[in-house]
Amino acid sequence: MDPEVISNFLVEQREAAPENLLQNFLDIEEYWDRKLWHQLTDTLITYYRDPASSSQRLPLFRRFILSFAEKINQLKFVSLGLSAATQCSDDRERLTFLTDLTEKVNKPSSQDAYVYSLVAASEVKLRLQDYDDARKDLNKAESILDTFDSVETEVHASFYRTNASYYQAKHDFAAYYKNALLYLACIDLKTLTNDDAQARAYDLSVAALISDSIYNFGELLLHPILDSLASTEHDWLRELLFAFNRGDLAAYNVLENNISKCSLLEEHKTFLWQKISLSALTEAVFRRPPHDRAMTFSTISRETHVQPEEIEILIMKALSLGLLKGSIDQVAEIAKINWVQPKVLDMKQIDNMRVRLKDWDSSVNQLGHWIEGVGKDVWAA
Repeated sequence: MDPEVISNFLVEQREAAPENLLQNFLDIEEYWDRKLWHQLTDTLITYYRDPASSSQRLPLFRRFILSFAEKINQLKFVSLGLSAATQCSDDRERLTFLTDLTEKVNKPSSQDAYVYSLVAASEVKLRLQDYDDARKDLNKAESILDTFDSVETEVHASFYRTNASYYQAKHDFAAYYKNALLYLACIDLKTLTNDDAQARAYDLSVAALISDSIYNFGELLLHPILDSLASTEHDWLRELLFAFNRGDLAAYNVLENNISKCSLLEEHKTFLWQKISLSALTEAVFRRPPHDRAMTFSTISRETHVQPEEIEILIMKALSLGLLKGSIDQVAEIAKINWVQPKVLDMKQIDNMRVRLKDWDSSVNQLGHWIEGVGKDVWAA
């Protein structure tokens, strides 16, 4: 493009620029004139981040930034493009814009930028409910990401966020849970608004509860994102997660009335009862010392509130899921458990462990005194 045409265009844009951004625009003109591409790129990124620049983003990108796109960092080029895309009139126009942007950076030297742009295009396809094409783009992005030794966290964050959105739309709750947590690991939580943090925590909590393959909520329970639900209208959901983690049937019964507030939880209400029963079973086993984990069916029924005729199925389910290891004596109706899956403990569970350790310490002391008493002559010799 003719430098004079660009120069005239920049003058027009400077006159239209908000007063608080006028100095930034003067810097943009100076850096462009002096061909200081790095400084120009960073100044443009700062300019684009200001909400007041919204009306100028698309024209600046199309008539100015594209003229030197090959000379600047391609990842930053895509970042500017994504910011400009927010000003497209609708998702159809946005998808066309992002598709062109993706093709521009599809080069061996800029595969990180290509992935970044490809994922952004797939996010728009998800909003347009073109799930098949979105999945193809995400699979392609993932295969490229797997070849990188390292990549900017913003690229990974974008991929995990969009991948999570895909799985949420497809109701694959375990995959959503995994990718949503990976996304949160890539960002600074302070960059999320309160509403965004609460929405993430809410969706993660629901996914953890209704997934048929997630029985250990430790990573979520320890994550600060969950605190965003505290003292809000969704605080009950946070409490429900902790109740499931400790197999607290009494707490579940108190919180159960809130389940109707979430349609997904309401649809899975029967499954939730089965899941809390499994949690109650593992908690009952965990509370017992290792040498006292042969439990009768009647004991398990009493502690899990499951009907006696369904106890064997409950134990078999726990064994098949890897929550417990052991065997069942069907004739004697006894479950002999030798291992229980570790999980995050709350303060009450930690206190129970403290009591068990004190009992163990007392038993060791008693054994020591007994050995000392019986073997006096041996010790003397």
